[in-house]
Amino acid sequence: MTKLDGRQVAAEKLDGWVYVPAGLQTCIETKNFATGLALVNAIGEVAEQMDHHPDLTLRYPAVDVRLSSHDVGGVTSRDVRLARAISSVASGLGLRPSSGPVSRLEWSLDSPDAAAVSPFWAAVFGVPTDDGELIDPSDRLPVVWFQRSGNEQGRQRWHPDLWLDPAQVQPRIDAALAAGGTLVSDADAPAFWVLADPEGNRMCLCTWQDRDSPN
Repeated sequence: MTKLDGRQVAAEKLDGWVYVPAGLQTCIETKNFATGLALVNAIGEVAEQMDHHPDLTLRYPAVDVRLSSHDVGGVTSRDVRLARAISSVASGLGLRPSSGPVSRLEWSLDSPDAAAVSPFWAAVFGVPTDDGELIDPSDRLPVVWFQRSGNEQGRQRWHPDLWLDPAQVQPRIDAALAAGGTLVSDADAPAFWVLADPEGNRMCLCTWQDRDSPN
């Protein structure tokens, strides 16, 4: 099964779904818990029929859905088909998937020697190392990856990477600037933008766009 990249997923025009690292996600607002439970049960039936199963989070008042083909570590045509089926199930209940509320948080550690420090972080988080990243198999903890940096003192060692639907980036930047932040760099946009808070602490807003290979 071939892994799809963000451009290929976008070409499928899945309304309300967004490609984020190694997954396809949506949020379906249900307004109440009972409707959310009915939606989860309906998705479960479709998933069993298709023999491909999503990760679901039921809460008041929405259901979060994440699709990924774990055998290849990314999104495949199976996930695209299941996304369409879930959208159809939601529509039957008078609901609609939305990519607006979707985000995915990763943490990056600036380090001159990732091999030296990653075993420590794997131990304290209790998760395995996968191709240099720390990935929780249960997906309860954010991914931690190691960004190579120099030995200079005073650098910010940790920074968050927040993945969004590309359509949500500019509104987030506008809100951040209005809250006293600064846009440090857009040199790598639309892959990512670097922002800083009023004290200079940095973070990145990331999208699937302009990336060379599937995540």
